[in-house]
Amino acid sequence: MNVLTTLKALSDATRLRLVGVLSRGEFTVQELTTILGMGQSRISRHLKILLEAGILSVKRQGTWGYYRLAGGNSLLGEIWPSLESRQGNLEGHLQDLEGLSRVLEERRRKSRVFFDRHARQWDELTSRILALPPYRRDLLDSIRPCRALLEAGVGTGALLGGLCEKAPLVVAVDHSAAMLEKARERADEECLEGVDFRLGELSHLPLSDGEVEVALLNMVLHHSPRPAVVFKELSRVLSPTGVLVIADLRRHDMEWVRERLADQWLGFERSELEGWLAAGGFQVERYRDIDSPGGQGVFLLSARKDGPV
Repeated sequence: MNVLTTLKALSDATRLRLVGVLSRGEFTVQELTTILGMGQSRISRHLKILLEAGILSVKRQGTWGYYRLAGGNSLLGEIWPSLESRQGNLEGHLQDLEGLSRVLEERRRKSRVFFDRHARQWDELTSRILALPPYRRDLLDSIRPCRALLEAGVGTGALLGGLCEKAPLVVAVDHSAAMLEKARERADEECLEGVDFRLGELSHLPLSDGEVEVALLNMVLHHSPRPAVVFKELSRVLSPTGVLVIADLRRHDMEWVRERLADQWLGFERSELEGWLAAGGFQVERYRDIDSPGGQGVFLLSARKDGPV
């Protein structure tokens, strides 16, 4: 890493604003133009300088590129806390915060509208157009019995029967009222007891600190606008020895899922998951890939809280 290159790249107000925004999440060029209120060519030029300086990296998801802070720039890690505390002195900082809020809310709004519209047909829709390997039995087997369990992003409640065998209290959260109603109907049909349905976002879960001992994300992370924020929030609601269990898609290149299934991410690689989890205060204990001949592979992951974030 060249110290002068890093400092020179940061010696520009627009680039400092970009770093400030990207310290809060991963965004495409189009989203960054909206947040900063600048043209694409200008934003792209500044992103190129920051990439070449090793301050940013870009994660390709099909034809989309998500920009993020690079993890390997030790100088940035040392000086950024001081620079971040002075972001409020930059002209346009309040505009950036407002733009950031609008972009994130638009991501959430599109997701809510989609799932509200397709709640009744969701199980049939996903089984018909996305061939997944049988993994649910293995997923349930990986969940330890506990006092209180959270399924974040419960969807239509397909796993509730199995989860109720694991804990006397299952907190079922979803951001779609229609999905939550479908899950309630399923619970009534199966005569399930001990399920507490709550409407809420993954980034702002309607739970108190340390309320549950196990948290489950089943095929929901790839719909989340900000996975890193989700992991920090899950760490908050888990007990000190809490465990997080995840089943989700492995990295793929099927762009069409963005429109047909409202996916934010084209699956995940193990390395990026481990980075987000570590930042959220988790340590991966088990990871397993499950292949699907002719279909989409999935992974199962268990992580334990690793102290305060």
